[in-house]
Amino acid sequence: MVDFAEVLVPVEQEGTKTVVRNWLKQPGETVALDDPLVELETDKVTQEISAPAAGILDEIVMGSGTDATPGAVLGRIRLIATAPGDDRARDAPRFPSRETSDAGGDRFSPAVRSAGEQYGIDPAAVLGTGRDGRVTRTDMDAAFEKKQRRDGVPSSVNTPTGSEPTILARDQISHGSRMVAHTPMRLSIARHMLESLTAAPHVTSIFEADFTAVIRHRERNKAAMAADGINLSYTAYIIVACVVAMRAVPEINSRWHEDHLEVFDDINIGVGMALGDRGLVVPVIQKAQSLALPAVAARLQDLTNRGRSGGLTNADMRGGTFTISNHGVSGSLVATPIVINQPQSAILGVGKMEKRVVVREIDGVDTIQIRPMAYVSLTIDHRALDAHQTNAWLTSFVQTLEGWQE
Repeated sequence: MVDFAEVLVPVEQEGTKTVVRNWLKQPGETVALDDPLVELETDKVTQEISAPAAGILDEIVMGSGTDATPGAVLGRIRLIATAPGDDRARDAPRFPSRETSDAGGDRFSPAVRSAGEQYGIDPAAVLGTGRDGRVTRTDMDAAFEKKQRRDGVPSSVNTPTGSEPTILARDQISHGSRMVAHTPMRLSIARHMLESLTAAPHVTSIFEADFTAVIRHRERNKAAMAADGINLSYTAYIIVACVVAMRAVPEINSRWHEDHLEVFDDINIGVGMALGDRGLVVPVIQKAQSLALPAVAARLQDLTNRGRSGGLTNADMRGGTFTISNHGVSGSLVATPIVINQPQSAILGVGKMEKRVVVREIDGVDTIQIRPMAYVSLTIDHRALDAHQTNAWLTSFVQTLEGWQE
């Protein structure tokens, strides 16, 4: 009797919709325990599902582009005995695949190869953004869009695997246009932003912060931390300053309910991370109130690295009680209002740090100095918080940054 192991969609997912994006193996291929098998894309993250057992991928139940409900069967693995002296694993039939035979060892999933044939693009010429640089279907879609733009031809991506590209119907206009299909992540962001603005009255206060003390501290300590493999970023200082400000005004770390305000003990700080055209994710530093600066920097570096490589998990995105939008990294001085990450009560915005002329009093005399300054804003849900709490929080936050000590 042949035994099978089912590959299942995780029951707990971060997001409202899950789609099968990429099969990394195809039927007939031998897989080892924990081998990456298939990529799932939710409206927040992309994750790899690993093989639950060693064997041969016998069947793909859900192909690329299929909506996947929690607990559903993605595929089945025909089990191979691995007891000592058992030669079945070694002698199990292996079927050559084009990603190993035609690409010099490069591994291209069926969805990627199908897209390559459909779009007339060699996957080997596409820069992969998946795990370990793997080319994904999204990469092929993006390459096709780029090719169409270069050729001056309107296009539409996100077409079903194995079908011809669909040109979306549109009104004729003289200057031309192109249609870009929304990704699940883009649609989720759109819904989330609209729901937040509809639910909460947004009010923003703006202060400015002098980063002189932070820069001096970082210059003194970044080499020692780099020796331990830790990048001491400015965002790490901002997170610690948020914790200090929460202790001064704990109501900022809260959630609005119709009959009460829920104020959280743990300060779980999410940091917005742009993924280019792929959208935005918000990994969370859990229990930031228990972490010193080096630990915050280490956790932040880990989340950033995995976010850029597509390695964030659902657990990395859960439980946030407050969010930072470091919009200054892309050159913005001020952004308002920054939409609150519901159901939180507030969000911090940090603008671009730049040298500005400021007036400082020294020994009773006003002096003109050049200082590294940045605008910082706190957008609140005015149902939950008022101006005096907002300004008290920002005052504590700015004082922490400007008075940073060893």
